[in-house]
Amino acid sequence: MQFKSVQEFLAHVQQEVDANRLILPTLPDIALKVREAVSRGEANAEELANMITTDAALSARLIQVANSPLYKGAVEINNIQMAVARLGNNTIRTLITSLVMQQMFKPPTAALEELFRETWGQSVNVSAICRALATFSKHLDPDEAMLAGLIHQIGKLPILMLVEKIPEFRDSPSRLKKLLEKAHPAVGKIIMDSWNFPDSLKPVASEYVNFERVSDGHQADYVDVVQVAFLQNIAGTGHPACRIDWATVPAFAKLGMAADEEIMEIEGVAEEIEMAQSMLT
Repeated sequence: MQFKSVQEFLAHVQQEVDANRLILPTLPDIALKVREAVSRGEANAEELANMITTDAALSARLIQVANSPLYKGAVEINNIQMAVARLGNNTIRTLITSLVMQQMFKPPTAALEELFRETWGQSVNVSAICRALATFSKHLDPDEAMLAGLIHQIGKLPILMLVEKIPEFRDSPSRLKKLLEKAHPAVGKIIMDSWNFPDSLKPVASEYVNFERVSDGHQADYVDVVQVAFLQNIAGTGHPACRIDWATVPAFAKLGMAADEEIMEIEGVAEEIEMAQSMLT
């Protein structure tokens, strides 16, 4: 099977999805239930806690996170209901989704393990920077920004599963890398269109690579945050986007940042980024 263009490959992806031969990533049931309950406004702290405690591993992670330096209060959290009551439904909804995201980055075969691990590592780094960036904008929620960072390359996962059966990519790491970079935003859009995410997050996976994009209104949105975090994360690497002149990217100005400003050099930011990274790994 030979593909003459990225568009031809994307058409093949859509055909595989339509024929149910390629299954798109989906959130685990617990995340879907919590998101739906919070969105409907029908769940109190006790009801949400009862949902979450059905997953022992997730419950333990959430208590650990609630007691982490990013969220820690005066009293130690020792059960899920306390965590929900302290953090609030909206934060819990976003945190649960972020904490289960790692499950989607587990490769179906050993051959894909390194690429899945690399993609997850990049997503964690970008999400941690996103969280720090959002703290400087009162209209943005740091936890939503963190989730935006985690989903920004979600489109790579179906591509990796599909190309394992296509020798022209499976046997050529350089071709596969180019395909991933060019095709994952469009596949990310297919995924986000199928997820019940807020409109503020849905464009992230497809639009973050549009570096000429100007967001609506005067305030930065989550795509702006992910763009800046992504560029900051790849700085100094061999990624093709390193050739982009940051001064031409409107997202920096939207966030009130100078084009040459390094996020890690802002006082206190490096520590916060490190805390968020440790929480997600």
